[in-house]
Amino acid sequence: MSEDIADALEIPIAGSDALKSGEARRLTGPGLLLDRPGATLEAEFTGFPPARVQALWHHHARRVLEGVGWGAERSVARVFDGGIAVAISAPMDRLYSACFVVQTAWHFVTADLLWQPRGDYGAMLADLRDVMAREANPPLLALVNAAEARGIEVLADEDFVTLGHGVASRSWSAVAIPAPEAVDWTGLGNLPLGLITGTNGKTTTTRLAMAMAEAAGKVAGLTSTDMVRVGGKVLEKGDFSGPGGARLLLRDPTLELGFLELARGGILRRGLPVRQARAAVVTNVADDHLGEYGINSVAELAEVKFAIRHGLGAGGVMILNADDPPVVAEAERLGLKAAWFSLRDDAPQLQAARGEGRLHGFLRDGAIWLQDGEAQRIVAVADVPITMGGAASYNILNALGAACLAYILRVDIGSIAKALAGFRPDPRDNPGRMNEFRHNGARLFVDFAHNPHSIAAVTGALSAMPAKRKFVLMAQAGDRSDDDIRGLARGACAFGPDVVVVAELDGYRRGREVGAVPAILRAECLRQGVAEADVLMVDAPSAGVARIMRLVQPGDLALLLVHSERDKIFAMLGGEA
Repeated sequence: MSEDIADALEIPIAGSDALKSGEARRLTGPGLLLDRPGATLEAEFTGFPPARVQALWHHHARRVLEGVGWGAERSVARVFDGGIAVAISAPMDRLYSACFVVQTAWHFVTADLLWQPRGDYGAMLADLRDVMAREANPPLLALVNAAEARGIEVLADEDFVTLGHGVASRSWSAVAIPAPEAVDWTGLGNLPLGLITGTNGKTTTTRLAMAMAEAAGKVAGLTSTDMVRVGGKVLEKGDFSGPGGARLLLRDPTLELGFLELARGGILRRGLPVRQARAAVVTNVADDHLGEYGINSVAELAEVKFAIRHGLGAGGVMILNADDPPVVAEAERLGLKAAWFSLRDDAPQLQAARGEGRLHGFLRDGAIWLQDGEAQRIVAVADVPITMGGAASYNILNALGAACLAYILRVDIGSIAKALAGFRPDPRDNPGRMNEFRHNGARLFVDFAHNPHSIAAVTGALSAMPAKRKFVLMAQAGDRSDDDIRGLARGACAFGPDVVVVAELDGYRRGREVGAVPAILRAECLRQGVAEADVLMVDAPSAGVARIMRLVQPGDLALLLVHSERDKIFAMLGGEA
């Protein structure tokens, strides 16, 4: 039925070189524009006053919402440099209809802007009401209302409806939804959940927090850009840092504690998967994927990351990096009272938290500490393998963020310390994050770093290590801008490599011609002073690793920035994911 509804209407939207509209899409949860489900659309324009475009949107959206009987729903707009994002809130059982409502209102906006004929208002509304009646799902809404009255999370999609989380959940087929009075509400409820977002470090923080919960004897699970996992069981492999991965995890009947990694794309495309989490971490905010969905600056990206706060239940806590200026700026803009973490125990945000008795984490005398009233020493940094003896300061911050998160989810201090001391930077515990291998007397490090912020962190940690010669393998996906691609090369070249191997990413060219991205990388390496003979071109990352393995000698150091073929490369190096 959903496929029929999704294609039920074709609503014409005028366009020109000066006005280009994107596709409307469902928002299944709260996000940047809304604190509840709805639908959204982005458009780019030039030559039109933004205030006029925004006013037209609100006028026509309100007119259409009133016309279809959704007068209580909201219309919102966010103007960005070169365009606008618009949205409406909607009942969660009629989100395809909400897309058509957005398109209808936008039809009238574009017609007015471009002086094009308008459609027949009455006929278009009649079509909308017909689709809304077909999509309406009263049993779902009745169950949602009953669950919300009891404070219980509802997870719904086209296949299943679930009340609660994990061991405290129960699921039904979407075509056999029970009446509220037929549900045995005993034992249904929300589990302790943590949300993790940020530009870099979110996967490591998620894995660390899960390890802490497991050290406490809990059946913990996570969603990430790599997989969905419960305990030692992998439910699915792939990028599951959005709502689909969260539903898969939270429906597992063995789950007792959950950690959801949430990426920028998932938040913007579909919204947040939950609204009853206990805590949320923002690791940092840096230049990455700018120019998509109307997010054109780091400050705007910070707004996206901080939308994670809408996934918190009553009393939920934001956990923030006091050493990251964009995070601090956005928290100040919003006036948030947060749990902060920092490499400095005298950071202003930590001093304020200390004075108000709020949780905070910090580095003191070479050790990781938490303070929630009384300060507690957790573990020496030297005993935390992923910090590389303290050289990887970014992983000290990840450890602090994870420790704060686990603590709020009531993991004891001893288990937090045990996990930090036992969590290793290897393909088993933290695949793709500073995984070290030895070959022919050389040290080879595999890392997923893919933007200037993460590359600077990784190369900074490696720079302290002695090396006779340095090698770098790099590649980049084609959906990045030329400037972003050059930024990757500049960051890697700042490491001072003697040899650079540039690889094609087959399957990730994203519309670019074969060789286009490697050519940009190579040209930038040459501009950064790498000799032409020392920039080697290969057709795949695995071929680049093989090339480096043939070249390295005792005392050499290699940084392998691996974006694809990771399992194959681990096998080549003698490890496994």
